[in-house]
Amino acid sequence: MSEKSAPVAYGGQAVIEGVMFGGKHVNVTAVRRKSGEITFLEVPREEKSWVRSLRKVPLLRGLVSLVDSSIKGSKHLNYSFDAYADDEMTPEEREELKAKNKKGEAKLSLGAIVGVTAAAIISFIVGKVVFTLVPVFVEQFLFKGSFAHQIYHNLAEGGIKLVLLLLYLYLISLTPLVKRLFQYHGAEHKVISAFEAGEELTPKNVQKYTRLHYRCGSSFIMLTVIVGILIYSLFTWDNLAERVIQRLLLLPVVMGVSFEFLKFTNALRDVPVLRYLGYPGLWLQLLTTKEPTDEQVEVSIASFNRMRELDAVYQKQGVPASAPNAILDPLEG
Repeated sequence: MSEKSAPVAYGGQAVIEGVMFGGKHVNVTAVRRKSGEITFLEVPREEKSWVRSLRKVPLLRGLVSLVDSSIKGSKHLNYSFDAYADDEMTPEEREELKAKNKKGEAKLSLGAIVGVTAAAIISFIVGKVVFTLVPVFVEQFLFKGSFAHQIYHNLAEGGIKLVLLLLYLYLISLTPLVKRLFQYHGAEHKVISAFEAGEELTPKNVQKYTRLHYRCGSSFIMLTVIVGILIYSLFTWDNLAERVIQRLLLLPVVMGVSFEFLKFTNALRDVPVLRYLGYPGLWLQLLTTKEPTDEQVEVSIASFNRMRELDAVYQKQGVPASAPNAILDPLEG
């Protein structure tokens, strides 16, 4: 099997007006500027030894990967927003901002990194907690005393969670900003699928492929609903407070098991019968992805190719690759 046709192990993520691809050694975001130019943010992947160790531990590796993905995604999303803001500035405003930040540039950069990291972790935790507890309170309000066995309450809770998830995704997909984000998400999936099929990466070739892909975070979201119902059914509660505490304590377990099951279904996606295990996640991607334009696919291809180019240099040299013509800071472009 040739290198080009081998299954790709890289992950991608859509950002506003661009796409981020994560390789073995570097994460690259490509953004379409107002001028039509495509610029890049290139960040070497650096991990502490203890983080690498945790990534090898079943159940724990899922939580580590989710938090890490949230942090890195926020950094690249911030770059995309900065590029958008820069495009809206006049030359005078841009020079004025450069002058203001020049003396405190190092301090500002450190503060920005800490701020983005903290915001990503907090939003990740709050989002998971809210999405876990709201269905509990809704189910308790609607069906308190309606069922003789708690397993039916768990099923109702899971159903409510699924309805809220689908409704939320549908409503936000109607906004122009999120619709473009979902289009870039679809472009990212198409590029990976085309690469895995050994196709030359051109907009015409890439557009032939589906916007749905097995290795996607959307599948994980769906799995947490299903796995949660199963795990919660192993425990009983006597009142609402005990039920809430139980859900909070089991949340890391649900996410860890869901991550492992996602890896399992990915490994079996080529088995004729077992591949259907991943279908619920693919169905959810009908909401979290949209058909991209050729211009959006072009940005995704640029990000993917640049990531592979730098990954090859890192692999060979073991040092950060130079990035000629790449703009690492929109305000310095």
